[in-house]
Amino acid sequence: MEINYIAIFLAGFSAFALGGVWYSPIGFGKVWQRETGVNPDNVNPVKVFGGALLLSLIAAFVFAMFLGPDPSLQLALGAGVAAGAGWVATSFGINYLFAQRSLKLFLIDGGYHTLQFTLYGLILSVV
Repeated sequence: MEINYIAIFLAGFSAFALGGVWYSPIGFGKVWQRETGVNPDNVNPVKVFGGALLLSLIAAFVFAMFLGPDPSLQLALGAGVAAGAGWVATSFGINYLFAQRSLKLFLIDGGYHTLQFTLYGLILSVV
């Protein structure tokens, strides 16, 4: 199979950058911290950010394999929305129901992953 590693790297990095804004104080960071109880002072940044980047790259690679070589923009965007909202966010939703997490937290995390996979689709189709 033909693999565009540049597109995969850019897609993976886009999710990392999106998360940096999405979960920052200018995004939903303060609400997310309040809803999760996470104290940013207790976070190991190398572990968290390094792991997030690695996992974003893995997800982009697998999504590229799912889309196949040279996907159309319409297919890639549609698959991105479907994967983010239809698979990832709904899976989070199931867990959040049992864990009694808030609707706010579900919308923040589900929204991020919907945009994450939509960005993957965009980048993988145009690069």
